This record gives sequence, C-alpha cells and structure tokens, in this order.
Amino acid sequence: MTSQTLSASILAVCLFAGIPGLPIRAQELSAGNCSFRNDPSSVELLAARARRGAYEQVLHVSRARSAAGTGAEPAPLPSRNNFIDDHIFNRLQAEGVPAAALSGDEEFLRRVTLDLTGRTPSPTAIRAFLADGSPDKRARMIDRLLESEGFVEKWTMWLGDLLQNVRFATNRSQQVQGRNAMHDWIRRSIAEGKSFRDIAWETVATTGNNYDSAAPGVNFMVRSFAPMGPAQDTYDMMLQRSAQTFLGLGHYDCLLCHDGRGHLDSVSAWGAYATRAEAHKMAAFFSRTQMQGYRTADQTDPYFNSYIITNRAAGQYQLNVDFGNRPSRILPNGPQSYTPVYRDGRTPASGNWREEFARFMIEDPMFARNYANRIWKAMFNLALAEPVDALDPDRLDPATPPPPGWDFQASHPELLEQLALAVRENDFNLRATLRLIANSSAYQLSSEYGGQWDITKAELFARRIPRRLEGEEVHDALLRATGAAVPGGGYAVPGWPQRVQWAMQLPDPLEPRAVRGVASFLNSFQRGNRDTVQREQSGSILMMLELMNSPMVTDRIRLQASPFLRSLGDLPGVDAAVEEMFLAFLSRRPAEAERAAAIASLSRASSPGQGVEDLAWALVNRVDFLFSY
Repeated sequence: MTSQTLSASILAVCLFAGIPGLPIRAQELSAGNCSFRNDPSSVELLAARARRGAYEQVLHVSRARSAAGTGAEPAPLPSRNNFIDDHIFNRLQAEGVPAAALSGDEEFLRRVTLDLTGRTPSPTAIRAFLADGSPDKRARMIDRLLESEGFVEKWTMWLGDLLQNVRFATNRSQQVQGRNAMHDWIRRSIAEGKSFRDIAWETVATTGNNYDSAAPGVNFMVRSFAPMGPAQDTYDMMLQRSAQTFLGLGHYDCLLCHDGRGHLDSVSAWGAYATRAEAHKMAAFFSRTQMQGYRTADQTDPYFNSYIITNRAAGQYQLNVDFGNRPSRILPNGPQSYTPVYRDGRTPASGNWREEFARFMIEDPMFARNYANRIWKAMFNLALAEPVDALDPDRLDPATPPPPGWDFQASHPELLEQLALAVRENDFNLRATLRLIANSSAYQLSSEYGGQWDITKAELFARRIPRRLEGEEVHDALLRATGAAVPGGGYAVPGWPQRVQWAMQLPDPLEPRAVRGVASFLNSFQRGNRDTVQREQSGSILMMLELMNSPMVTDRIRLQASPFLRSLGDLPGVDAAVEEMFLAFLSRRPAEAERAAAIASLSRASSPGQGVEDLAWALVNRVDFLFSY
C-alpha cells in the first residue's frame, strides 16, 4: 500500500473502533507434566481465569460494537424453548440479574453459522434469512447447517483436537498414514452421526494396525506409549489420556505420582482423598496392552513404520521399578502388583481388561458429564464446569451436596446433570445435542447487554460470550469474503489424495507445511500442535501484525485476486458497494456512522479500486471480523 492509501486504511480502522490487544485466556490443564506439583496456585486459579477470560472477551467486543453504533435494539424477555432456558433464566431471576435481549437476525446467523460450520454466511444467505418472515426460520437454519459439509469439517477439527490426532508427537509418531487414517475415520464418524459412545469405544478398546482403515482408533493408543521408560509409564499414560479425554479427570496425572492429600486439597474434593494405589489399579486395566512395530525393511510396503496394538492373555501392573517418568513404584513390605479396579470399585469380568475399562468408562456418569460440558463450552465459550480437563466428581452431582467447605464445581449443576441425561437419551448424538443447545434462547441471547456487567455475571450466561475465531476460521472467512482461490488449486497435504481448499479441512494444525506464509498466519492464532501446546483463545501482537501485513491478507484483498471485490463495480452505487462489503466481511449491514465513514474513505482514495482494497483491509482488521459474537 502507498502511504496515502495506508493513511486512508488507518483512518477507516480508527473510525471502525480498531482492535486493542486481545485479553489472554487461560491455557487449560496440561497433560504433559505434573502441573499441580510445579505450580499448585496456577491450577487452582484455572477456573477463575476461564471466567475472567470470558468476561474480558465480552468487554472487548461490546466496546468496539458500541463505539461503532451497532448496539442491540431493546426487546422483550426471551421465551423459554427448552430445559436449558429454564435453568439459565431461573438462576438469573433468582439472583435479580436481567438477561440480554434476543440476538437480531444478523447477529444470530453469523454466530450459528460460525459455531456449527466454522464458516461465515454469504451476503445472499444473509439477505434471504432477513427476508424470511416465518417464525421457525431459526430452527430450520440450524437443521440446514447441521446437515452441511461445513458442519462435518468443523466438528472433525474439534474431535481431532480432543483426540490429539497429529502426525508427529513428542512421545510417538503416528506417521502420515496413521494420522490420515484417523482423520478419515473421525470425518466419517461425524458425517454418519456415529455415537460418541462408539467413538470412545473404538478409541480405547480396539486392536489392529494404526495405518489400517479397519482400526484407525488405535492411533490414540499408539500416542499413549511412553518411550524410554518402563512399561508402567505406558500404562499410566494410557489411563491419563483416556480419563482426561473421556471423563474430564485430568487429576490422574497427579495421582499417578503420589496421593492426592497434600497436593490436591485446594483444587479437588475427590482428588484430596484419592490415592496413588487407586490410580495404579485404574492403570492396571491397560497392563495387557501390547504395541509392536510392523516388521519390514521394505520402505515400499504400505505398512512400513506402522504399529500394531494387541492384547496379551496375561499381565498385571507390577510394582517393581524405581525409574522412568514417575516416582518409584516399589512398595517395601507392600503388594508386588495390582489387578484392575475401576474408580467405583468394579472389577473386570473377562480377561480383556482394556475392553472392560472402556465399558466401565462409558457407563460412568462422568462420561456423559464430560461430553456435555465440552459441547457446552464449544457453543458458549465457557464451560458449565471449569476447567474441562479437571472435573471433580464429588462436586458435580446435584443430588449429593459437596463435602463441607466446598461448592459445586458447575455454575449450574442441575443443568449439567440434565444435559448429561439428555445426551445419554439421544445416544451421544452430536447433531441432536447441538440442535438442543442452538435452539435455546440462552444460546441466542445478544452479546449486547443493557444492564450493569461485571465478572460475576460471566458464568450466569446472561449474555452471549463472544468467541474469537480459530485460525482456520479466520483463514476461511477471508477466502469466503473475497472469493480468492488458494494458489495451485489448494494446499498439498502429505499422503492426501486431493488438494485442500479450506483450512478447516486440514488434518492437523501443523499443516500446511510447505506453503509460504500460511502456516505462520494460522499459528499466530494459537491453534496449538495437538501435543505439547493446546489450542487456545489468547491474543498476541503477532496475530495483529499478521492481520495487518501478512500476504494471506494483503494478496487476497487485491482486485486482481478477488472476484468479489471486482464484482462491486457492477453495483448501482457506492452505498450499495459498502453494504455488500459489510455483509461479506462482517455478516451485517453497516450502522449509519460506519456507512458514512466508509463512503468518505472511498471518496478520498486515489482510485475506486484502491479505495475498495483499503476498505476491505480495514474490515478484515475489525473486531467483528475476528469474533463469533
């Protein structure tokens, strides 16, 4: 850009309430080290940090929108559409806290399209939705989005993050073939509506080759083998990853080293009295699991460098080692080994201990609570119980009061329990659960709020808590708004038969590796690596610089690269062009102040084309562009 056009762009950004530094969100519990021992206070504050992050996200977006004059219009108290609304609005009424108005159609359509599909709605789709006067149009839109290709891609990424499907990892590489096999399986599972119960079973209990399409779930177990240590380290990691992923019980990472007393007293009522012996007995369910490399020196063999997961007929958790990643397991004058005992006292009825663990795990009340809690966080940007990886079983059941001195971990314990019951009744069907949530008035509340806002209201869900878009969503929103194509017909991914058009289709957050500038752009949005670094919502100066200067942005807002921007010349006037650009980039029509500022900016440009490019750049750097609000 020239200095003249850069000045025009900066002016436009200032008029459109530009982005300050985004608030840093707390990183959730790490599975890779004993965070409790290293810094107990940081673990203790994770829930508070999650609430603080949600509170600050609201302030950040609402300030920018208010400055632009896009506040919500007053509206009646939202109606109650299902039990979610009963719990949320009853709590608000009991505490004398007003709810926000229901979101307007533009706000709702952008939000639900992004949250369900990871994509932004087109100007045509927005206009059609606004013109539809039928009372059930929101429910019909939700159903349409749930059956879209974008839905499959968005939730394939979500589940890939949860299962940590990645090509390379610090403990064990799945290789390209293993990663791709698991990605295809996840994608098919989402597309076909497979029950999360069956996904969990196939992840924890199955055997086979990790490259094989008949057993792709074994890649989860491959990733759970601990290198350079005794077999007990592997059994521990299998338990820790399974319990954290499917039960939300990340505290096992601590308990596998020592008793909870003196370590978890301030963070978990359950963990405070749980013992290392109990954790070892849980890990014993995996003590008959065996992994061996596929034996061949022929690099042309399709199974070269793969792994085979099987079960041994015998084996126990031996207490005979004093080396490895955990403290000594030797108990002088104590037992020499453990056989499996599940956390509720059940013992295996067959010799296939890993299958027995999977059965107990799926039947565990924590399985449904964990699933419901994670889905809620994906849709509301704040879980009912935080942190999602450190749930406390003794503080979640509304029928059983917490021990003296403790409060319920969930902000709405009855709601979490009823939601867990609902997901069991719909057989852990992802679409059914998301349909229930998206149709609630609680989900459809505006992010604008007429009452006094403070941090205590974040967990009450009195308003929409904006969610900063993931890097893949930002990338795809930019392509959708401009109509620009990915150079070369798409991104090449190792082992992938076709090129990838959308970032949401990438099989893991380390791709694309060989495309200049794309990986650094995506990584600036903290997409993590599915191994040692989790995906998170924190902002950074690098992210802001990428939005302002990256070729990912500047190349795609050029007229020659953007069919959409070129098409604006066919519109009847500047006002129509401004409205179309706002719909394409921000999914809404401009407020009057924004419309006037945009028209003035275009009139000052050295040429009409340059003015359009500058305005597109300014819109990409708007708060609105970065959030599902």
